[in-house]
Order: sequence, then C-alpha cells, then structure tokens
Amino acid sequence: MMLLEVQLAAQKLLVFDEEKLIKEYLISTAKNGAGEVRGSEQTPRGWHVIRAKIGANCPPNTVFISRRPTGEIYEPNLRLQFPERDWILTRILWLSGLELGKNRLSYVDTMRRYIYIHGTPDEVKMGFPGSKGCIRMHNQDIIELFNLIAVGTRLLIK
Repeated sequence: MMLLEVQLAAQKLLVFDEEKLIKEYLISTAKNGAGEVRGSEQTPRGWHVIRAKIGANCPPNTVFISRRPTGEIYEPNLRLQFPERDWILTRILWLSGLELGKNRLSYVDTMRRYIYIHGTPDEVKMGFPGSKGCIRMHNQDIIELFNLIAVGTRLLIK
C-alpha cells in the first residue's frame, strides 16, 4: 500500500510502498507556514487522502484555473502577461482532510480550501516555502507522482 508523507521543515514529499521509502521529492509548501484555517494561505497538517486526480494526459505545463485546463500552456511570457496568477500546472492531486475539526469540515476543511499537490513553473525553486497553501512540485515530478499513486492514497503532512 502506498503512503505519502510531507515534511514541512525539510520541504520534502516522501513516497512509501509497504513502509519502504521508494521516492523523495523536493517541494514548496506555504509561504505563511503551517495551519488549517480557511483564508490563512497556510499548508494544513495531519492525515489527508487524495480525493481526486485531475489532468491525466494533459501536456506538461497545462494551465489550470478552478481545476479546469484553460487551453494555455505555461511559458515565461505568460507569467509576464498575468503576474498575479498563482500558477497551477500539469496535474492536480486534490486533498481531503481525514481528521474532524482539525482538517475536515467547518472552517478547517482542506478540500473546501482547495489544497492540492500540483505542478508549478519549473523556474520556481523547490526546497523553500512559497505557495499559498498548496504543495508545489516541478512538473516532471508531479507527472511521476500522479502516475504512481491512486485516488484514496493517504498522506500525512507534518
């Protein structure tokens, strides 16, 4: 059984298969640190599950808004045109909290906060907090992870 672990302090995502570490990725979590409250732009902690996988077979650098491909393919000139966008690219793994009152339901609901693991422009440095709450990955890494895991995979963010 696959299991994911996000280490906020190390800015790493680990992939385990039957308790054996099989893959490790550098990531970027929230610039505002850890927290569960809606509107905080923080990365929620605790146990989660991959609720949905979005973007299968989309080309790398596909731009998503509200979980839908826009028809755009990201390139640096697009960033110049839309400097305010929070770039969600390539694939989306939508997270849902599993701990009532901590990251599920009410004002702490991870899914209603639209917290994802997603691709980001390749020029964004990994290993440093910088997102608005999501877990950012380089595009080739999110494609690899997307293909490796299933909906229902559990994730611990700590």
